[in-house]
Amino acid sequence: MTNFSNQAILNWQAFLELKGQNSKDRRLHDFYHAGTYHNETPLSDIEFVALDFETTGLDSQKNSIISIGLVPFTLQRIFCRKAKKWYLNPKDKLQEDSIIIHGITHSDLQDAPDLLLILEQLLNELAGKVVVVHYRHIERDFLDHTLRMLINEGIVFPVIDTMQIEANVQREKSQGLFNFFKRKRTESIRLANSRERYHLPAYAPHDALTDAIATAELLQAQIKYHFSPDTAIKNLWL
Repeated sequence: MTNFSNQAILNWQAFLELKGQNSKDRRLHDFYHAGTYHNETPLSDIEFVALDFETTGLDSQKNSIISIGLVPFTLQRIFCRKAKKWYLNPKDKLQEDSIIIHGITHSDLQDAPDLLLILEQLLNELAGKVVVVHYRHIERDFLDHTLRMLINEGIVFPVIDTMQIEANVQREKSQGLFNFFKRKRTESIRLANSRERYHLPAYAPHDALTDAIATAELLQAQIKYHFSPDTAIKNLWL
């Protein structure tokens, strides 16, 4: 499976247009044809959607998505009334250690649908917006691999990764001779730890919708502290 980055794809608009032309699935065709923003579009003009998955494990090749949460937002506002959450029927068994983490049990998933049943609705919520995640290798890789297994066609789209932003910020802070001699260590970039540095409230972790809202709030704070509403989207998406 190919993992794309902003180094590999310099023009997401053109890339998604090409993907739309070549897609054989109507739902993916419509998703790609919704397009995305020009590289120079300022963040203040962007419609975002924060996306979070809960999974049966961390390996997109072996594990499954069991819950999806999303919420649309801008730099000024989070639209909680438009938030969505789904439970999904996994292809592999729930493991005891993952149940302890996310609290989702077999009874929660007993009548849960297959991803295909909610795929069109999910893609409609994402189409035309910039997807925001905290660790892109979960949401983008899991969705890509799952669709390859279900419809024999994967998916790729630009994302802003708040974990990557925080990693870059912390790496920059830890550099320099002063920090070297102080043996200053890089801070944790987990979602909760990252939020704490911006004085954001603590939320119960590992609920897909709660984590999506937490990710949206984190990006708003990161842009306020480290960027500007006039920053071009090309500087953040991957």
